[in-house]
Amino acid sequence: MRTWIFILLFALTAAGCGRKPDDRVQGYVEGEFVHVASPFAGQLETLSIQRGMQVKTNQPLFSLECGLETAVRDEASRKLLQGRANLEDAKKGKRPTELESAKAQLKQARAAQAFSEKELKRQDDLFHRGVSTAEELDRARSTHDQDVHRVAQLDADLQTAHLGSREDQIAAAEANVRALEATLAQAEWNLSQKRQSAPQTGLVFDTFYYQGEWVPAGKPVVSLLPPENVKVRAFVQETRIGTIRLAAPVRVFVDGVREPFAGKISYISPQAEYTPPVIYSQESRSKLVFMVEIRFDAASAAKLHPGQPVDVQF
Repeated sequence: MRTWIFILLFALTAAGCGRKPDDRVQGYVEGEFVHVASPFAGQLETLSIQRGMQVKTNQPLFSLECGLETAVRDEASRKLLQGRANLEDAKKGKRPTELESAKAQLKQARAAQAFSEKELKRQDDLFHRGVSTAEELDRARSTHDQDVHRVAQLDADLQTAHLGSREDQIAAAEANVRALEATLAQAEWNLSQKRQSAPQTGLVFDTFYYQGEWVPAGKPVVSLLPPENVKVRAFVQETRIGTIRLAAPVRVFVDGVREPFAGKISYISPQAEYTPPVIYSQESRSKLVFMVEIRFDAASAAKLHPGQPVDVQF
């Protein structure tokens, strides 16, 4: 009889030791993954990381083949150089040799004007003395007038040669350069998107393609798990949710770890829900619960793993 009593007491004691304390609720670790992808398709050329590695911000992750994007970038660069050269040419006047030729023509015209002016005076004097006819005087006056207009024309041409193109032509050339600069910037951006780096520090949680495989546009190649994206989700009964506040300290217990993890409540769901299947609790299966999220510092978050079951003490 005493033997059976001892066995019964031992069983009750063991059951009491394995029972979860009443001030704790069940939860699990969840990670918000950062999926790194390229907006363009291509063959995976290099994969610079492996699953399980820790990466830092801007550390190279992978690159896709980029022959087409490189050619487009180079073509845009050459067109921009050509556009800038055309703009500079439009701002300048004529070439030095052309200016010298215009000056020489103006000098000849002025010499001809000076000669025709003297001839006009001579014919006028002869006409008044009755030696020359009126026809000769009119011919000398016409030649002089032509030489005067010729000098004025060549002088205006020389001034125009120093000015360069018209303002509207220069404005059009400047607009063309700005358009070519935008085209080059787009081509360089397209090329840069074929090489992806880590947007933030974190763990390489998984890779989805191998080198040589074709990667469709927008499909993730690498998933990262930054420490600040690790959280615990717990479900609190409706009767206790009124005692829980945002930023309140929380202790999280993990199997196999002696000391609990310290965290803070970062979110309390505004809507009630039924106990989810992941909470294996017969007594609270039919009660309403509220989802609560808990965040940790980077050192503590690095020791937690998504999917890991935990106990949460508020």
